[in-house]
Parts: sequence; structure tokens; C-alpha cells
Amino acid sequence: MSLHIDAKVGEIAETVLLPGDPLRAKFIADNFLEDVSQYNYTRGMLGFTGTYKGQRVSVQGTGMGCPSIGIYTNELISSYDVKNLIRVGTAGGFHENLHVGDTLLATGASYESAFVKNYELNGTFSAVADFDLLYKAYGKAHELGIDVTTGTVVTTDVFYEDNENWWKRWVKMGVLAVEMETAALYMNAARHGVRALAILTISDHFVSGELASNEDRQNSFTDMMKIALETAIS
Repeated sequence: MSLHIDAKVGEIAETVLLPGDPLRAKFIADNFLEDVSQYNYTRGMLGFTGTYKGQRVSVQGTGMGCPSIGIYTNELISSYDVKNLIRVGTAGGFHENLHVGDTLLATGASYESAFVKNYELNGTFSAVADFDLLYKAYGKAHELGIDVTTGTVVTTDVFYEDNENWWKRWVKMGVLAVEMETAALYMNAARHGVRALAILTISDHFVSGELASNEDRQNSFTDMMKIALETAIS
């Protein structure tokens, strides 16, 4: 066992889906996986392993923010030899062509986060998705008939920003949405030589004011789950 995950070695699959919300992890396990076993209860951050179309897949809640996903991805990689990390989370949309419920494949993540300081780099690190996972996910989305958008997001440490117009400077740089975990996921994956991708659902919109309910965030954003699972077994 690691410090934050109860599983024994061998109980977690090589590919893990990473929702921030542990109840979304349970939803995925209950509705998409077969022969499910729960391997983690610690801190209520639920983790499950099962099969999808006959292949082993795990799903692990990560909590909110770079520090939290940083802990779980580090332990999954270092203690359980996980090779593929696929975030299935939510994001706030900036772009006028994105709407609540739309699916976004994050090609890269800019960041307003101190997480990168952990690596003591002299320059600025580019946090990008694994191309193979991105390519597969894009193809699987089209096979499933799901429209997806590809582009960059910004990862921030702050949910309630003091400056209500902070996001507009990122729009000028072509950034499509904001969330709180992807940059740390991509950094940890790069550091350990594994593959990572964030598949996100737009849950609210800064321009239109659209907003999904808490229930929708937990149970209704299934397109990203389907894409992630098909990518996991391909």
C-alpha cells in the first residue's frame, strides 16, 4: 500500500481513469465496468478495478487541484506501475463555440500554479498530452459519433479568483477553458515517463453563464467516460 491508496500491488490496472470527484469514480465503476472490486477507501477517495470489454481498467478519484492529483498520480505510477493516466474531469469554457456538455481533449495545459517549482527547472515547462493517447481518443470519439474539440486549457490553483476578468487574458492566447488539475497530471507523467491525457466536459461557461447542476457533473457527463474507456483498451 502507498500512503493514500489502500490497494495491494496487482490490484490496480495499467490504465487508470482519473475523475476528480470520487462519486464520479463510483458512477463509472457501477455503469461501465464488470467484475468490479473496490481497492481504495482512504479519505473517501474511492478507487475501483474492473473490466471493460474484457480488459482490466481502474478508476481512481483524485480530488481537486494540482497538489491532490499530484499525490494520487505519483503513487499510482511509483507504487503500482501505472502506465496510462486519463483524466475525466470538468472545465469552465471560455470559447464561444463551446457549450455546457461539450467534450474537450486537452492538447496542452498552460498554468497559473506553483506545482512546477517541484522540478526546479531553469525555464518554463510545456505541459502537453501524450500524442498516442490523444490520437486514439480523437479517433474513438469519431467512431462513437461524439463531437470533440481539441485545444489548450489553463490550470489554476485558485477557484474563486479575486479579479473577475482574469480569464480574458488567456482567451487572447487561444486558451479554450480552465480547470485545476491537467498541468500537474502532464508534469508528473512527463517526469516519470508514462502517458497522460485529459478528457474534459464543459460544466460551466464564462461568457454565456451556462452552468451544469451538481448531479449532472457527477452522473451525466458520459461522453468523456466512453471515449476514455475506449481509448484505455485500444
